[in-house]
Amino acid sequence: MESNMNPIETSVSQSSAISVNKVLRNTYALLALSFVVSAAGASVSMAMALPPMTGLICMLVGFGMLFVVNKTADSAMGLVSMFAFALIMGVGLGPMLSRYLALPNGSELVFQALGTTAIVFFALSAYALGSKKDFSNMAGFLMTGLIIAIVAGIANIFLQIPALHLAISSAVVLIMSGFILMDTSRIVNGGEANYIRAALAMYLNLYYLFINLLALLGFASDD
Repeated sequence: MESNMNPIETSVSQSSAISVNKVLRNTYALLALSFVVSAAGASVSMAMALPPMTGLICMLVGFGMLFVVNKTADSAMGLVSMFAFALIMGVGLGPMLSRYLALPNGSELVFQALGTTAIVFFALSAYALGSKKDFSNMAGFLMTGLIIAIVAGIANIFLQIPALHLAISSAVVLIMSGFILMDTSRIVNGGEANYIRAALAMYLNLYYLFINLLALLGFASDD
């Protein structure tokens, strides 16, 4: 059977595929390096026994750094900004990890959360890569769910309702899983050509997937 594509169309298609593969490789490489930086930041934070307030401070600083990374993503400074962001987020994670590791089964909980995060990431990424489906239609639903979860989380700081905390963490796990599908499909389908922005989005997905899985596992352990 002869192909319906002429040589020019074939060349464009091949060029597009090469470009997408390059973005994927660079995204995953930068993502891996960013988590190495975060792990180093978390280790230093735990070694210094920084107080829980560190997490809130780093979250606020990290929020500001999101704009810096996006602003500089088209230049070499984007890499510096991304690593600075990853370091800040790692330092902020340190006090939380210290709290869980102080539990009798703390190490097991942390490794279970890490393992589950990795399994979810690889499974959903493999599905998005293999199917090449466009999940961009999930954006509105996911953003609405995320906003509701954030508002509920802020409210629960004052309400301190364990069941609500459990519900929020469960919802965020599902929402972040949806974002992994959507963000991977955006790269595959050419919707995101900047690997720094792509790595930033995936970093946030995995970061919040991990801490909410850890919260769920800790909640189950308390039972």
